[in-house]
Amino acid sequence: EKILELIEKRLSAVRIHEELTAQGIPGAYPTVKRYVANIKKRENIFIRIHTKPGEEAQVDFGYVGYTKDNTGKRRKTWVFNMKLSYSRLDFYKKVYNQRVETFIECHLDAFKYFGGVPEYVRIDNLKAAILQSNFYEPVYQRLYKNFADHYGFSIMPCRTYHPNDKGKVESGIKYVKGNFFAGRTFINGTDLDRQLYNWQENMCNARIHGTTRKIPREVFEVEEKSLLRHLPLDDFKMIEGGKRKVYHDCHIFVKRNYYSVPFKYIKKDVEIELSKTLLKIYHNNKEVAVHARLAGEGGFSTEKSHYPKYKIYSDTEYQERYQAKMADIGSYAEQIFFAIVEKQPRDWGRPTRGILSLLTAYPKKIVDSACKRALAYNVYQYQTVKNICANGSYVLPLEFNIEEVEHEYA
Repeated sequence: EKILELIEKRLSAVRIHEELTAQGIPGAYPTVKRYVANIKKRENIFIRIHTKPGEEAQVDFGYVGYTKDNTGKRRKTWVFNMKLSYSRLDFYKKVYNQRVETFIECHLDAFKYFGGVPEYVRIDNLKAAILQSNFYEPVYQRLYKNFADHYGFSIMPCRTYHPNDKGKVESGIKYVKGNFFAGRTFINGTDLDRQLYNWQENMCNARIHGTTRKIPREVFEVEEKSLLRHLPLDDFKMIEGGKRKVYHDCHIFVKRNYYSVPFKYIKKDVEIELSKTLLKIYHNNKEVAVHARLAGEGGFSTEKSHYPKYKIYSDTEYQERYQAKMADIGSYAEQIFFAIVEKQPRDWGRPTRGILSLLTAYPKKIVDSACKRALAYNVYQYQTVKNICANGSYVLPLEFNIEEVEHEYA
């Protein structure tokens, strides 16, 4: 089994022998080489597999170049194909991306077109459905797996580097490219959809199929349609998914709002599921955080337990911590801190951190002198303090009475 798994990864006999040796599995290289050669020789022989009515559908995307959408913009375009393996009845749909939501919408439209659901759906290792290709246990995209469970079909991933596993649908992609898209022009997306549907009904599904020598539509209506599983009564609730990287402040950005994640996932990728009311966050298929979905934009949903204990402060403690840092620079830096807090009670942190960052380029004495000059002019922005440090104006005499400013924030 281990050798079969390594063959699936396209490792050479030399590399397979190295891997086996590293794992303490005995075996001389000539023996491994002969075994691998025999396996590969057997794999070049294919058995034609006949499926039962309603048993299987195969799906894939095919890139067809740039076409105009309804605004006149030229966009990358793919065609989705679901083919019922028994009758060879085809469903095609034009799409502008291969996201999982689009993939599922294509399935929904195909099932409605067929009037039912097959027992299995065989897919290539598309990112919209397979997160991790594995010889024995592929990791499915969560939203697609939920969709499959809701509609009651089983997912059958094709083996990596085995195109014959989905030969029917690959021939369907080749067929639509050569017999529909080749030589045709489209005014816009709607025109493409109309032409594609007409071709699908009047040509593709009405022709005598090259392999079965039967008309797909007739075979479907007589032998397969009644054996498809019924469509579920309730619609599948589409939940938006995706990946996000956790920022250093333990948050991710979703739909213009911020949501916290436990600190141990900082700089790691997490998966999200977003419904109308909830945001669920996962790492390696394990749920790590749940938030109520925020309305509006620019909001924060923060669970304090997501921070390490040494980073958890009350608002007062947090402010006192920064006051101490500014006081360490000098008395004028502390005074400008008080001024910033008074003027910007909800957003004092950013300008304060900006002034503190100047210590990487300037000594405390210069930063404090720059704060003194900024105070004299009743200007408390970080950029002003930075400019004073940069242009050296902190050494110039003040034209105002600094004592009044000192008294105001004493």
